[in-house]
Amino acid sequence: MTHPIPSGTRDVLPAEMAELRAITDALREVFEWADFGEVATPTLEYAEVLERGGAGAAAPAYRLFDQQGHVLALRSDMTLPIARVVATRYADAPTPLRFWYLAAAYRDVRPRRGQRRELLQAGIELIGAPAPEGTAETLTVLCTALEKVGLERFRIGLGDAALYPALLAAHGVPEDAHGPLLHELVTRDFVGLEREIGKLGLPEPEAHLLLTVPQLRGGAELLEVAGEALEGALEGLRAVHALLPSAVAGRIIFDLGLVRELGYYTGAIFDVYDPALGTPLGGGGRYDELIGRFGRSLPAVGFALTVEQLHIALTGEERLK
Repeated sequence: MTHPIPSGTRDVLPAEMAELRAITDALREVFEWADFGEVATPTLEYAEVLERGGAGAAAPAYRLFDQQGHVLALRSDMTLPIARVVATRYADAPTPLRFWYLAAAYRDVRPRRGQRRELLQAGIELIGAPAPEGTAETLTVLCTALEKVGLERFRIGLGDAALYPALLAAHGVPEDAHGPLLHELVTRDFVGLEREIGKLGLPEPEAHLLLTVPQLRGGAELLEVAGEALEGALEGLRAVHALLPSAVAGRIIFDLGLVRELGYYTGAIFDVYDPALGTPLGGGGRYDELIGRFGRSLPAVGFALTVEQLHIALTGEERLK
């Protein structure tokens, strides 16, 4: 007899659960070593709380009503709930605040493509630490955690959420045309990006620049790319790079085309890659304006790692040895 489970979810049996537990124990050790305190929030939040993430926030996968008729939603990430916690439970607390979590998140995706709706995520949020120091600390904790888990070949793609929008604005691209262009960058579809740029009717040199800049990836030499429109973002990345320990800096690949669908990111953003897996293991970035939407204006940065993706990457690295 077959008893199905909801699409995009799965059962985890004892052998795999033991391996996942080893991963989460390693992450916990690093987060607590770095002086982050564990926090837990309700799996269900009022939908209006999650909507404060803005139009670009991850859409809830599941909504329901309570007995009083309030609309509830399963959280799509932990950043928004922790922003709520900071503004309500730490309204006058000195900063920086350091939190870590291990929690399920629920995403509105298409499971038939192999994507999961239910994700086990581990991550940190560093609240009240401005750039570049807070960003450098977060990247250092991220690298330390990945190494502690046992990954050896990972790299971190580092970019800035403001870089490409600033480039578009500098070349007179109207704001209502930014969405389709940014969507093509999120999916890394440069053919689609070229098509959307072609619709703008720009002079060839400007169109060429808008197409080629987001395809630039490499070492610190990319931070010397000329252009007044890019200078603010590039200066921020230079400042972060200067603060990184050499072991962390050696893991960084600068990516001038890295963007986010989540609308609350404001500065440095990053993804974690491993050659054993074709999709990011996790990522994060700065969201310096988000907590202010909940009532306390504080700079912030964090990351989330998908535990199942870490497990797949570890297994893949073992096979590559």
